[in-house]
Amino acid sequence: MGKNIVILNGSPRKNGNTSALVKSFIQGAESSGHTVTEFFLGGMDIHGCKGCFGGHSGRDCPCVQRDDMDKIYPAVKESGVVVLASPLYYWNMSGQLRTAVDRLFALEEGDGNLLRGNGRASALLMAAEGNGFEDVLTYYDHLMEHLRWTNLGHVLAGGNMNTGDIQGKPELQQAYDLGRSIR
Repeated sequence: MGKNIVILNGSPRKNGNTSALVKSFIQGAESSGHTVTEFFLGGMDIHGCKGCFGGHSGRDCPCVQRDDMDKIYPAVKESGVVVLASPLYYWNMSGQLRTAVDRLFALEEGDGNLLRGNGRASALLMAAEGNGFEDVLTYYDHLMEHLRWTNLGHVLAGGNMNTGDIQGKPELQQAYDLGRSIR
């Protein structure tokens, strides 16, 4: 039986190198019978976390703010896998992705922790101009530890300066294989 996979795509470009990795991952995951829902964060209205601790995980919309996170929360609640996809910006994930990840905290508040554990897993897909992924991997590993999610791995595609530079590179096949490997 297939899993529900949510992809939080933090790229600002729908046809950029990160999005190419996401498309390959989706093809692999769907070929293995999984259902994939991608959220293109760059086209969504998502506000930063207010740190109010007013969230209640049991609500359909657990955060006190009403914005496009209301579309993401139900999908994450029902997911078995959450994929974080982003270009590398200043040795970390894009602001679009970091904002959405921060806002997922509402699923940890109030009526029970619906984010941490629960048999969930994650993967990381990233494209970059350079190859300095060490800092973002440290953050990702700590995030996985905090959330108690299984780390399924990552595909890190460096050396992609311009849109389309990733075409023909082995990382696209690696992303496909990672999506296909989910059990």
